[in-house]
Amino acid sequence: MIEEGFTSSRRPSPLGGRKPTKDDLAEFATDNPDAIDDVLPGRPGELSMLIVGINPGLWTAAVNAPFARPGNRFWPSLHQAGLTDHLVDASLGLAVEDEAQLLARGIGITNLVGRATARADELDKDELREGAARLVRRLDDIRPKVVAVAGITSFRIGYSQPKAHLGEQDTSLIDGWPEDINLHVVPQPSGLNAHYQVPDLARIWREVWESIED
Repeated sequence: MIEEGFTSSRRPSPLGGRKPTKDDLAEFATDNPDAIDDVLPGRPGELSMLIVGINPGLWTAAVNAPFARPGNRFWPSLHQAGLTDHLVDASLGLAVEDEAQLLARGIGITNLVGRATARADELDKDELREGAARLVRRLDDIRPKVVAVAGITSFRIGYSQPKAHLGEQDTSLIDGWPEDINLHVVPQPSGLNAHYQVPDLARIWREVWESIED
């Protein structure tokens, strides 16, 4: 999928590869709706799985890298699931080689809401609903085979599905969702979520990946 000589269109870490300080993190608690760049291919139809976080954390925004805060279980679980060939360390920024590997395997990453906060529960219901609707509109351009939203509480609010559970979703309940794109909700991989450790998350990632039809 990704040609040799891959060149990233993502911005480098605003901190130039150094670790964020507390003062740095505070500076990224803004209303910027584009606090972090997506990991997406240049053309539609190249993704097998689109992973959707809820919104960037402050550390993630500070280094412009998804799920970057140390202690987040995202990258360890993705690697244990066999979806990366090594453990990605995004704590100081996402390496171009790691971005290229994700896209070559058909894995993209975005967020429901682009504004960075210390915690996802700082988002209000309107933000989540607007972000959820925006994701649906973007799917016609991105065209992944499956979408995995990481966070059941925000999913319930954003898509007005108060009884939704983790796992595969009935997309007929979501206005405008393309019929040929499957949807799963997976646990929030933040270190604050003690209910799911790396092996649990890895198992879930494998299940989502294996559900993709060739």
